[in-house]
Parts: sequence; structure tokens; C-alpha cells
Amino acid sequence: MIKAQHLSYSYPQKDLFHDITFTLEDGQHCAFIGVSGSGKSTLADIIMDPEKYMYTGDLEIMPNCQIGYVNQFADMTQLQDMTVFDYIAQDFIKFQNKIAAICTKMETAEDLDTLLEHYQHTLDAYEAIGGDDFESIIDKKLYLADLTKLRDLSVLTLSGGEFKLVQIIKEMLSRPSLLIMDEPDVFLDFENLNSLKSLINSHKGTLLVITHNRYLLNNCFNKILHLENMELQEFDGSYIEYNYSLLERKIELQELAHKDTEEIKRNEELIDRLRTAATNYDDASRGKSLKARIKIQERLEARRIKAPFVEIKQPNIVLSTNKPIESETALTVNGYHVAFEHPLLENVCFEIGATDKVALIGANGTGKTTLLRDLYKKQHPSIHVNENIEMAYVSQLQGETLDETSTIMDTFLELGFETPADVLAYLSEYGFHEDMMQQKISSLSGGEKNLLQLAIISLGEANMLLLDEPTSHLDTYAQLALEEAIKNYNGAILMISHDFYSIANCMDYVLIIEDQTIRRMSMRKFRKMIYARHFDKDYLEIEQKKKEIELKIARALKDNNFTLAESLFETLEPLVKSLSN
Repeated sequence: MIKAQHLSYSYPQKDLFHDITFTLEDGQHCAFIGVSGSGKSTLADIIMDPEKYMYTGDLEIMPNCQIGYVNQFADMTQLQDMTVFDYIAQDFIKFQNKIAAICTKMETAEDLDTLLEHYQHTLDAYEAIGGDDFESIIDKKLYLADLTKLRDLSVLTLSGGEFKLVQIIKEMLSRPSLLIMDEPDVFLDFENLNSLKSLINSHKGTLLVITHNRYLLNNCFNKILHLENMELQEFDGSYIEYNYSLLERKIELQELAHKDTEEIKRNEELIDRLRTAATNYDDASRGKSLKARIKIQERLEARRIKAPFVEIKQPNIVLSTNKPIESETALTVNGYHVAFEHPLLENVCFEIGATDKVALIGANGTGKTTLLRDLYKKQHPSIHVNENIEMAYVSQLQGETLDETSTIMDTFLELGFETPADVLAYLSEYGFHEDMMQQKISSLSGGEKNLLQLAIISLGEANMLLLDEPTSHLDTYAQLALEEAIKNYNGAILMISHDFYSIANCMDYVLIIEDQTIRRMSMRKFRKMIYARHFDKDYLEIEQKKKEIELKIARALKDNNFTLAESLFETLEPLVKSLSN
């Protein structure tokens, strides 16, 4: 279906990928992975519209290949007031209208041959997407995704997560040759994440899905494309198998690469000594030895084993405050309520301590983001914030806090940095390089924008952080860095998240929205609820152990401690087998 050979593409300020080759075959469910900003979304755009990009290499796409697309951001601004069913059925209704219009023309047309051909072509296309039974097909998909309750509701009333799933159903039912989805899991609650898993696994067509979500990666795909450091690795098999084989190969190659580096270094030192001797003493034999040693060095460089392309790119996120407060209370909410067309939250009461780390959870569309914004603005009469509290806010709608028309450099110079060198030194800790400084923020990936938000709030030393889906779009290593920063923060945090690991690893307790109000829940009860409602307990615990061991292996490799890396790798095998069963 798709065949790319020696493909390369660069922005003016950044090289994205170089000389990559891969295929995508009919019926494959392919996960497209890599760190934030590595070029995954751009490569997907190139596949959808090759004429728009000045790339080098060959990109072959099957003739008449129809490509569907679901964006990582659910755009609801252009929606018309219609039911969920009618929204999904739009393509079917268009075909029905076309067929009816052709039939009307045929009643009075003298030359029927052209109209008959057009009629048959349209009818074939309609039947190809199951048009004769489209109402039943839509209802089955809604049932599969546990969205039957939304069938007759207006799309304007949906949450972003609910609308994302409805979009996916609509695209799947149009039966494209290839469906590309860019981070479809972002902002989905636990229940909707399982719905997405069901939709992916039931889809009969070809999928290319950009995601960082390990739950989906472990359960939904039979092919992996991994783009990193401008290179691409292709693997036919599951993500669990890929990650295991990648680590095994990485340990082997990195040890060999380290030995090569050491040998080359020793040879360089010998060359330096021979060059000094040849300069100080007029001795033909020393000159010959030098030339011979230089040739050996050239051969060593030529056969040098390249270290694996996957490296730790973990940002150094630091959340700190020099403004601890003496009071035990950061804020109090007493009798909060909010409503739009209908009540979202009523009579909400809670209190957050000065060093509490609290997760705010609930289904999509229950008012979490609205509450967080009201807390930040301090405008609702039920909200009482300690006078010594200074808040900082990370928004899931990144344009709320970032001027996307500005460059990275200008943004941080305006924040008070004296020189571009100071900006670069600071942002390099967050994974931003010199060649990115003049990029417009609008050109960054979702993960890079979130890292910028975190870099900005890290400057302010606020003693309370309001974080709305801060792990969304972040790759695994950036998520782990954020978790570590949250653990080390000595102020209060209220965080909206659907990421089980971030909540379980960092939070003191949970505020859960149910039945239009909020109640406090201990971490023990939260874990028990998640196990009962959504995920298998053994799966989550095994995956967490696996993730911790993989990180330890990566750190051991970074320190060239191959004995430790190999020892840790042996402990992975039983965990991998458990997850693969």
C-alpha cells in the first residue's frame, strides 16, 4: 500500500528524518512511535499530501488509495447542530442524495448511457461502505465503543474525548484504504481509552496510529515504525516483542560500539605519539609507522559499529518554589457550581493542603477543565485561595498559555532572560536545541509545546500548580521526568489526568467527579476502582515493573555498565511473556 525508499525531509531550522525506508501493507495495524518532535506528524502529512512537501527519495502510494485522517486535536468549532447519529451518517446521506439526483436526471435525459455509468459508479461506492445497512452498522459501532447513550444527542454537547471517538467511528465507516490517526488517545478518560482499543482492534482496514500510550501499544498493533534521531526502524510484530528485541540488540550493539570507541581512542593516542616522534626525529621508519597507523585508524573508523539510534532523551524538568506557606491550607472550595445548557457541577466542596498533590479525575465532559480555570482566575465566590498562594497553570489547550505566533527565543527573552545564550542554556535542559530557537511555537509538536509550558512555569517558582493533562503528547521519558519533578515539588498540585501511572506514582489522593459533585478518594481505593472498572490488575502491575526495569537498563547503558544492563535484561523475559499471553 505504501512504500518509502531513502526518504529525507528537513525544515529550514531542523532536519527531521534522513534516508528512511519502510513499507505499509494492506490490513496492517501499525503503531508509529518516537519522541516528541521527531517528525511523526510531518511524515504522516507527507503520506497524505506528497505534492505539498519538497522531500527527497521515493514515496510510492497504491493507486486509488483513499486515506482517512483523525487529528490529534478535536476541532469542534465548525460543528453544526446535529445528532451524533446524523454526524456519523453524513457520508451515507451524501451518497443517497447523489443517487436520488441521478435518478431524477434520468427521468428526462435523452442520453442515458453516461448517467447509467455514473449511477452504477456511485451505487458501487455506496455499497462498498455498507450503505444498504448503514443504520445498523453505525449502531453496532456505537455499541462496540459503549457510546450508544450518545446516539441521539447533539454533537455540540459532547466532550472533546467523546467527539474524538465519534470522529474515529465516522472515519472508519467511510472505509478508507488507509486510516491515519495522530494521538487519538489524548485526553481520553479510562473508559473511553478502552473504547478506542475496541475500535482499533475491530477495524478491518489498514491503520497508521501515532501514539505514546503503552496500553494501546501493548494491545492493538502488529507492526511498529520507530522514528528517532532522524532514523527509522521497522518491525513486524507487537510492541512488546519489538521493545524486548530492541533492548536486546541495543545492549549488544552498544557494548560493541563502546569497544570500538575505546580501540579508536587508543589508536589516536598512539598516532599522536608517533607524530610527535616523527616531528622531533628525522627518522624514515617512524614516518612509515605513522602512515601505517593512520591507515589502521581509517579502517577502524570505516568498520566502526554504530551505537543504537535510541538514546535517552529525558528532559530535566525542575518544578520548584522558594515561597513555602506557613498555613496548612492552600485553597478551599465551598459550594461551587457551574452549568451550561445543564448543570455540570453542584455544591462542590473540598480543601487542598499547602503541600498536597491531588489528582482531579472524572469522565470526559464532567467539568474538570472548567473548574481548574475558575480556580486559576479566582473569580467564583465559592473559591477561597490563601493570600500567600501564587498559582501557575498548564493548559491542555496550549494556545491559552503560549503565543504560537512567537518564536521560542522571543518568548523566553520576553520572560526576562538577558541573552540568547541564557535562553539556550535553560531550554537545553528541556530538550530544545540551538537550531530550534527561531522556530515559531505553532510549528512545534504537541509534546514540545507542553514541555515549553512546563519550562515557563518552572521559572515562576509558584507554590501551587494547576496542571491540565500535563502528560498529554509527552513521550515516555518526558512523562517519567515530569513524574520525578512532581514528586520533588514542595508546593501544592492539582492535576487533571487520565494517565494511571502518573496518578499512582505521584499523587497523595484523588478528587473524583461523580453525579455532578466531587468526593475525596484514597489512592488505595482509586487503584481498586481502576482495576475493577477498566484494567486488569496484573497487567498494570506487570507493565509498571517492566517500565521501571527498561528505564534502569537505559541508564545502565548510558553509564556503559553492560554487566548491569545484561543482568537487568534477564529479569525482563518473564514479564514480557506474561504481557504477551
